[in-house]
Amino acid sequence: MAESPISSTSIEELDTGIFRSDRRMNDGRTIRYYDRKETHRSAEDLRPAEEPAKIGELRLDPLLNEWIAFAAHRQHRAFLPPKELCPLCPTTNELLTEIPDSNFEVVVFDNKNPSLSPAAGAWGLPELHGPSTGTTSAAGKCEVICFSDQHEGSFGSLSLDRILLVMKALRDRTEEISSLPNIVQVFPFENRGEEVGVTIRHPHGQIYSYSYLTPRTEKMLNTARAYHAETGRVLLDDVVAREIKDGVRITAQNEHWVAYVPFAARYPFEIHVAPRKSVADLTELTIDQMNAFPEIAKTVLLQLDGVFNLEMPYMAAWHQAPVSVGRDVLRLHWQITCVRRAPGKLKYLAGSESAMGAFIMDLTPEQSAEQLKAVTVKL
Repeated sequence: MAESPISSTSIEELDTGIFRSDRRMNDGRTIRYYDRKETHRSAEDLRPAEEPAKIGELRLDPLLNEWIAFAAHRQHRAFLPPKELCPLCPTTNELLTEIPDSNFEVVVFDNKNPSLSPAAGAWGLPELHGPSTGTTSAAGKCEVICFSDQHEGSFGSLSLDRILLVMKALRDRTEEISSLPNIVQVFPFENRGEEVGVTIRHPHGQIYSYSYLTPRTEKMLNTARAYHAETGRVLLDDVVAREIKDGVRITAQNEHWVAYVPFAARYPFEIHVAPRKSVADLTELTIDQMNAFPEIAKTVLLQLDGVFNLEMPYMAAWHQAPVSVGRDVLRLHWQITCVRRAPGKLKYLAGSESAMGAFIMDLTPEQSAEQLKAVTVKL
C-alpha cells in the first residue's frame, strides 16, 4: 500500500473482512487503523514535527556468531508514564499522543524509537570473519500494535471479537512486512508486567522484523531440518501429536488449536498454542483457524491469571517461519512464558540460565499443567 500524504487517508478492505486506514504522522511515520466496519479516519497528528530516529548499528559477537543491535537513541523513550500522560491512549484536548484519533479499535504504527529501521539504499550483512567482521546498520522494522483505546487491560482481557481483530491485523502486518527489502523474519509479541520489562502499561504489543535470522530461530531451523532429513516429518507436528497422545500437559483445546505445557518447559508456567493443522506463518491461517483462536487464547491467559488469582507477568511470542527459508519445516506457534513461580516469587535467569543457557526448573510441566487446568475460566 502506497504511503499517503498527511492530509489524506488511504483505506482498504482486507480479504479478512476488516478495514485498514493509513495516515501519515508528523515525522513521516505511518499509522494504520484496523476497524471491523468502514470508518473514516481523518484526525491529523498535531504535534510539532520531529526528525525521525536515526538507524542503529549491528555488531557481531564473534564467540557465538550472533548479531547484536545497538540503538542508543532508545535511551530517552517513555518509561512508565502515568495514565494521564500515556502516549498510547487516544489524543484528547489535554494530550497529543501517538494516536491522533479520539477513539480506535486496533492501531499499528511505526515505532518512534525503533531498535531496527529500514536501511537507505543497498544493504547487506557483512561476511563472517571472526573479530574482523565488519559492522553495518541495524536494518529491519519495528512497529507498535495497540489492542484497545482503553488504558487498562491486556490481550487476555479483550473481548473475543477484539482478539480476532488483533489477529487479522497481525496477519496483515506479517504479509506486508515480509515483502519489504532486507526483511528475513517477522516477530510479533506482547509483554505484560514490569517484571518482564514493560515500560508502558497500555495494552499493546510489538512487531520486530529482523534483517537476519535470530539465534533461537536459527537453532530451531537447524534442529527441524535435521529431524526432517532423518524422518521425513515436520518436528512441531510430531511434538503436537505427542502432547495430544500424552494428554496430561494439555490445558485447553478446540477444533483447530491445542494449548499445552511443553514436555521440557523452561519456565514455571509456559504454554504453547499451536494449530492442529500446521502452517508456516500467520498469513497461512485459514478463516476458520483465525475464528477459533480467540477462545483458546483468552482461556489460556485467564488460566494463567487464575493460578494465584493475580495478574501474571508474561511474554507472549509468535514463532513463525522466516520469510524465505525453512518454510517447509518450521511451523507457527504461540509461546507464553511466565516468570512468576509463586506469589511474591519470580523465576530469575540466574547463573546457569544466563551464563550457560542451561535451564533448571523447580516445577515439573505436569505439575504446572495441573495448576492451570484447575482454574475455572468464564469467557
